Amino acid sequence: MGISLIMGSLCCLIAILCGRPLIHFLKQHRIGKQIRIEGPAAHQVKTGTPTMGGILIVAPVIVLLTVMYLYSRIPPRIGLDFAGVVLVGRSLAIPMAVMIGFAILGAIDDYMGVRGVRRGEGMRGRSKALIQLVIAATAALVMNLVFDIGRLGIPFVAQPIELGALWIPIAIFIIHGSANAVNFTDGLDGLAALISLVAYVAYGVIAYIQGQVFLTMFCMLVAGALLGFLWFNVHPAALFMGDLGSEALGAALGVVALMTGQWLLLPVIAIIPVAEALSVIFQSGYFKYTRRRYGEGRRLFKMAPLHHHFELLGWSESQIVQRFWLIGIFAAMLGVGLAVAGNP
Repeated sequence: MGISLIMGSLCCLIAILCGRPLIHFLKQHRIGKQIRIEGPAAHQVKTGTPTMGGILIVAPVIVLLTVMYLYSRIPPRIGLDFAGVVLVGRSLAIPMAVMIGFAILGAIDDYMGVRGVRRGEGMRGRSKALIQLVIAATAALVMNLVFDIGRLGIPFVAQPIELGALWIPIAIFIIHGSANAVNFTDGLDGLAALISLVAYVAYGVIAYIQGQVFLTMFCMLVAGALLGFLWFNVHPAALFMGDLGSEALGAALGVVALMTGQWLLLPVIAIIPVAEALSVIFQSGYFKYTRRRYGEGRRLFKMAPLHHHFELLGWSESQIVQRFWLIGIFAAMLGVGLAVAGNP
């Protein structure tokens, strides 16, 4: 854990040092956020704020993990045998690959939203969802068939349950759903980064308790990078993470939850992203149902995702972010407690 925290601190410093040059580069190339017209009117002032800032999170994590992995392949220097090197590969390669895959997809979506023919819209929803499912399915198959990951941890039950092939569709759903849930959360300055930070720290603690050293390091590196990113993302934000960051963070968080076996607790630890995603699903479903039933669409919330509903109720942006963050911390504490309760 000591090394993980030191590496996380280094990741934070790298992100802070690279922040200003990245913002300058994005402004120079006019890669700025396009705000939806149907969104809250107060958000129009954010138009043009540099986006694709997720590279400030993903790049330091990938670079440091790659360096660590290459270093670990020299057994005499750190005392690892062949099995230890394999453990490094399994613990780092899967979340790294998923993070990179979703980051590339998110970057394409961000760029198309700024410069593409669907300016302000990005990729078509169905095309994007299909690619997300392909990445998620590939990751789930590799984890289950190659690395034999397929267990379910249950609070207050000492031994996890092996699900076998049944675990694969569940894993696909979790990775895909987690990526989009964090993406929905990314709508206010600092919100997605703060919530993701808490969730990664929580799963880092769970991985540490389980003895998954390298998975712990991955979580703390991401947490450190998020701290560095928040230096530029707190209100008023000078940089947005974009889909590049939010989808990569969400998908990798789903993978981490699956690798710890404590994915049943993901809706608890990531309660805010789950609530944000459910608000969109319920809003859309209720609107379609009432339009079909009564001839006009009705809404459950003033606007979805959920943070927009509270904005239109009169809450300030800072109030929403801080209160959601407090709820996230409480839920993460509860989730870690439940995970520990199931540890023998």
